[in-house]
Amino acid sequence: DIIPQPLLDQYLSMTDPARAQTVDTEIAKHCAYSLPGVALTLGRQNWHCLKDTYETLASDVQWKVRRTLAFSIHELAVILGDQLTAADLVPIFNGFLKDLDEVRIGVLKHLYDFLKLLHADKRREYLYQLQEFVVTDNSRNWRFRYELAEQLILILELYNPNDVYDYLRHIALTLCSDKVSEVRWISFKLVVAILQKFYANSANALGLNFINELVVRFRHCSKWVGRQAFAFICQVGMFSLCFMCTLTL
Repeated sequence: DIIPQPLLDQYLSMTDPARAQTVDTEIAKHCAYSLPGVALTLGRQNWHCLKDTYETLASDVQWKVRRTLAFSIHELAVILGDQLTAADLVPIFNGFLKDLDEVRIGVLKHLYDFLKLLHADKRREYLYQLQEFVVTDNSRNWRFRYELAEQLILILELYNPNDVYDYLRHIALTLCSDKVSEVRWISFKLVVAILQKFYANSANALGLNFINELVVRFRHCSKWVGRQAFAFICQVGMFSLCFMCTLTL
């Protein structure tokens, strides 16, 4: 009743390998690009019409097809709602996390948008996997690590202070020592955001422990780049952070 059945059948047939041979070699990529729009048109009640096609595209041998889906999976999650997302999208999302960097960047750029749609217990499972984003196929792909730091600043609000301290703090400290200055700069903002998270939630003990760790790791670093990092962290945090850090010297 929403769109003519022959039109839907024509769209679903775009994943047929034979059509890539006779019509367009990138027809599967076009199908993947249009899928969120088709899903929105059909509505979540008709997701069963697209589910098999989506799974076929998610396992396509062409990474460009999987990359297209990775960049839009957060939009599809909004369309489908939390129950269908948990049942049908989370397994595919997990597969994208282990894919090539060209595919992983798609989920990374919208990691916050996807995680915030999940229930707290399901969202917490990803704390163990965030560390994996630090490692890339190509170490020179510094923009990947830059994007991770940006996303973590947003993701802080999704987790409690203890989880931030136990999991995200380690990632932030690693990124603060990155070889690329752009990554270090955004990571300094992440460190300050973590401290603000602690003190905003009255987790003063965690905040003080983190400051002491920053002092030992950077303020008293034997290399000038470490001491410079400490100065920049204080600069990003303005006078309040400088004052707190001074108290620990």
